[in-house]
Amino acid sequence: MRVENSFIGVDGVGEQTERSIWEQGVTHWDEFEPGVVGGKRGDRIQRFIEEGRDHLDAADVAYFDHQFPNSEQWRLYETFRDRACFFDIETTGLDEQRNQVTTVSLHQDGETETLVAGDDLTAGNLRAAFADADLLVTFNGKRFDVPFLEANFDIDLQRPHLDLMYTCKKIGLSGGLKQVEKDIGIERDRPDISGRDAVRLWREHESGRDGALETLVSYNREDTVNLRTLADEVTGSLHDDVFVR
Repeated sequence: MRVENSFIGVDGVGEQTERSIWEQGVTHWDEFEPGVVGGKRGDRIQRFIEEGRDHLDAADVAYFDHQFPNSEQWRLYETFRDRACFFDIETTGLDEQRNQVTTVSLHQDGETETLVAGDDLTAGNLRAAFADADLLVTFNGKRFDVPFLEANFDIDLQRPHLDLMYTCKKIGLSGGLKQVEKDIGIERDRPDISGRDAVRLWREHESGRDGALETLVSYNREDTVNLRTLADEVTGSLHDDVFVR
């Protein structure tokens, strides 16, 4: 679903009203006329569409992120997918105040980049990597990845953020990333490696074990690239469940 199919970003328009609009055959902004709902609400929708077109032309993801309810953030994805940054981190533990970020992988514009602690994982490189990211896409990133990076590197990642953990729950998928991938049929090259193994691999790398870092980086990159497949699948499923054509 694209933002141009959505009317729920208007004050006084909830799921029922939006569905009623769609059921009248008005499924795109271009098809809307205020008389479809009548009164002040119709005028508000018309103003939203007019303003929305300007913000859409400017690729202003933040505007629509603000307008849409939190539960409907997934609607941003299809329209702004090409401006998204999918990312995942590995750490030495679960406490952002005490533990270290070891690797960060980012996938955007079809390319995947991995930054490694002790090498190129710096605040400056992270700021550069996120500079053009108008929409963040993670799995549990709001509670884990973003707080870790902000605490460890003093960077600001407050921008539109689609956390797929919550999006998955909307279609009945629960558990960690690996479980969700398994449930929808996403295969991994190394299904035997887990987050706990990522901590172990970093320690082995620090102690000089050959191949440990390469395995860790491969695992982190696979986490990241799979986020795009997961986002495509989950938002597509929600589109089919929600949208009336």
